[in-house]
Amino acid sequence: MAADDDDLTDDDGYEDDDDSAAETVVTVEITGLSIFAAVGVSDEERKLGTRILLDLRMDVGECDATVTDMVEDTVDYGKVCETAHFVAQQQSYRTLERLCSVIADRILDDFPVEYVWVKAAKPEPPIPLPVEEVSVEVSREPAE
Repeated sequence: MAADDDDLTDDDGYEDDDDSAAETVVTVEITGLSIFAAVGVSDEERKLGTRILLDLRMDVGECDATVTDMVEDTVDYGKVCETAHFVAQQQSYRTLERLCSVIADRILDDFPVEYVWVKAAKPEPPIPLPVEEVSVEVSREPAE
């Protein structure tokens, strides 16, 4: 590093942001969260439960953690996973649509996000033809 470059970096070695820097938007993505939940059209399916795979995407917007490197300055994806699992365990659902909707609403209520996308997949669903999985996606923004 040249001597002139020392003025551009702080003690962590990264260049400081300035007012002319482009806006940074942070997206947190969780893929393949495997949970067991009571989701299904039939009473038996809801009674027995089934494996559900969740994918979650959240736009955090401008995120202080890009500068501070502190978990409390972003969305804690461990807590998001716990929240999604908790929501899925609280009641039974007939449709993946409702499960996704309730998870999305809860994430918007509990975390500082500007947008949330939830995908729930049911591997090998109980339908008469061979299907690898069925899935539903729901996306939401906070109400104005």
